[in-house]
Amino acid sequence: MPGQKNIAVLVKDRTEEALRMALGLTLYDDRIDVYLTGPAPAPTEMNLMNLEMLKAMKAGLYSICEAEDFKRVNENEMPQILLKYDVVITY
Repeated sequence: MPGQKNIAVLVKDRTEEALRMALGLTLYDDRIDVYLTGPAPAPTEMNLMNLEMLKAMKAGLYSICEAEDFKRVNENEMPQILLKYDVVITY
């Protein structure tokens, strides 16, 4: 898609708000990937709904630690991984 941006959302804490924000970014048809750098999201109704919607919108879900629904990535490789994004948002 022309003009499509690759956006990474780095989530350290406030995961509920960060997941909601990442979901909102999908409305622009940009490529969204979420990277957990802190604890896994609490299994609240809102988090579960946002995660399901992010998966439905084909957002990438990655984590530096074990977290359900998230693909594990090596923390030491994160700087190199983030270079491929047009925008990196920390939350």
